[in-house]
Amino acid sequence: MARDTSGPPPAAPGAAPESAAEGPPPAPEPGKPRRLLYVTLPGCWGGLIFACLSFTPALLPRGGLIQGVICGITAAIGYGLGVLAAAVWRAFPDRPPRPPRRWAWTTFFISAPVLFAAAFGLGQYWQYEIRKLMGVTDYSIPLVVASPFVAAAVFCLFLLIGRGLRGLYRWLAALLGRWVGRRAARGIGWVAVVGLTYLVVSGLLLQGFVNVMNNAYSLRDTKTAEGVHQPTTGLRSGGPGSLIRWDSLGWQGRNFIGQGPSVRDLAAFTGHPAMEPIRVYAGLASADGAEAQAALAVRDLDRAGGFQRKNLLVVTTTGSGWVDPALVDTFEYLTGGDSATVAIQYSYLPSWISYLVDQSKALAAGRALFDAVYGAWAKLPPGDRPQLYVAGESLGTFGAEAAFTGENDLANRTSGALFAGPPNFNTLFREFTDHRDPGSPEVQPIYQDGRTVRFSNDPTTGIPPAGQPWAGSRILYMMHPSDPIVWWSPHLIFSEPSWISEPPGKDVLKTIFWVPFVTFWEVTADLPFSTGVPPGHGHKYTAEYVDGWNAVMHPAGLTGQQLASLRKIISAEG
Repeated sequence: MARDTSGPPPAAPGAAPESAAEGPPPAPEPGKPRRLLYVTLPGCWGGLIFACLSFTPALLPRGGLIQGVICGITAAIGYGLGVLAAAVWRAFPDRPPRPPRRWAWTTFFISAPVLFAAAFGLGQYWQYEIRKLMGVTDYSIPLVVASPFVAAAVFCLFLLIGRGLRGLYRWLAALLGRWVGRRAARGIGWVAVVGLTYLVVSGLLLQGFVNVMNNAYSLRDTKTAEGVHQPTTGLRSGGPGSLIRWDSLGWQGRNFIGQGPSVRDLAAFTGHPAMEPIRVYAGLASADGAEAQAALAVRDLDRAGGFQRKNLLVVTTTGSGWVDPALVDTFEYLTGGDSATVAIQYSYLPSWISYLVDQSKALAAGRALFDAVYGAWAKLPPGDRPQLYVAGESLGTFGAEAAFTGENDLANRTSGALFAGPPNFNTLFREFTDHRDPGSPEVQPIYQDGRTVRFSNDPTTGIPPAGQPWAGSRILYMMHPSDPIVWWSPHLIFSEPSWISEPPGKDVLKTIFWVPFVTFWEVTADLPFSTGVPPGHGHKYTAEYVDGWNAVMHPAGLTGQQLASLRKIISAEG
């Protein structure tokens, strides 16, 4: 009978031969502890293949450090899958693992450096192409050289964690085996270890991390950025006569209220006298809970005369209460200052953490604020109502959508909406995208012939479908093909998305392809760095707001030269 080749390799110094899922390694001599750093041939092949696949292109340029982390994690995943595959293979003949032939390990040791070097070289070429597409010039050769060593360290860390959990499982199963049967002891031990791991990761590590960050950012919320001062006008929250205290607005609220274009800036752009825009904001310390904050913000909006302005904008913030300056500044420029903007804070945490843990708060805030504003707006005589707009960026689009049930609701209760970089889990975004017209791509779908809702990768180059009427309320989603916030989804683990199988967007490599597990981790790793690219790529939206708002509001008399000038103004601010 031929010998099986799925057993352990010759032990490296300090390593013992056996597999993580193939039963325990040979029992150590009395008095010697069990060794943890041993590997198996099936696991090594799986780890090598996945490590090579980790260099395939994703959405954004990756530095050497993050590439090393991705490589280490994917290699650990591949190792586990290799071990699992070997265990399943052995289950059919119901036999224990056997040591591989010597030539099997020789083949691996010869193939591994060749395959890894080839993948590493291709990866650097793909990264160069992505950087060229986006105009990225940052490139650290030392970090690139260090990336394989980072990958090895990350791989070993995950391997040791896995071995530690397996050791805990075996100890618990042996302990339970004193009172119950062997199979029952294994089953209970496995469930207990999985449950304990989940509780530690989600309850202790994750929640502990969130609590620490929450405390840190709540302290920052009491401070004010340099150059930001309390307003001297009653047209802003925290100013004279305002119902909302300046010290309750929080860090981001004070940034929003204390900045923005001046009347002189607006007049210089429009070429005629402008009005001072109204800005209203309620922080977490302004009132207790989203509904109370929204009610207070609406009262302050009414006090400041916001409902007497021609244009009224409801913004759902992101993360720590941030309002994208480019979004609101553009709105104020295009309205000549005849506008009012209102927003509330729902979290202390920065956007990338809120994206993971504060989704319910974003929903509650978005729904509460719009309902409160709409309730007061609807009581006005129809001829005296301002044009009511809704906007949000990133997680703000998720909260803003919460106030509406669908396309008709958006059209009936707003004059228009502008959403930038919507997360993939947005309810309405997914509804519009999943039911797009046949033949339209996921990266720029067309929904119901574009009668109300439209999508654009770059509104400066047009908003499809060209030539189709866009009457009434206009709802526009702006999304870059390279924005990981838009495309990240747990479904990437097992399913190839349409945005990869279809022709890619303008700033995504044509060579991108989907690999189970690997693509998910690559896009996940892109999330924290989604704004670290030039404007117009990733999750960085700036000058696009000019053409986006122009399309949604379609103000009369605006020239192409003015649009070009405003793009420069907003880009400079960004």
